[in-house]
Amino acid sequence: MKGQQAVMSQKLKQTQDISIGDNLRKLRNHAKLTQEQVVAQLQLRNCSISRSAYSQIESGTYNIRISELVALAEIFRTDYNTIFNGLTYEK
Repeated sequence: MKGQQAVMSQKLKQTQDISIGDNLRKLRNHAKLTQEQVVAQLQLRNCSISRSAYSQIESGTYNIRISELVALAEIFRTDYNTIFNGLTYEK
């Protein structure tokens, strides 16, 4: 269990050229949720996050925690492939 907690506190760093923010915004809009509603759902799942921080996730300037990513997949009722859809890494 302790190892799982360590993994859950890790962050996924979003670089300038790769961001899941646009995909999360599309998923939120498709779910007809406001940022405030998403943050409330995250907080119910024990993710301590503000609306400002969530806004930064969508803009690609916040390093999202894995626990937040897991919770967002649940909130949007989607899988990780959808969250990462269309993203490629170019050197």
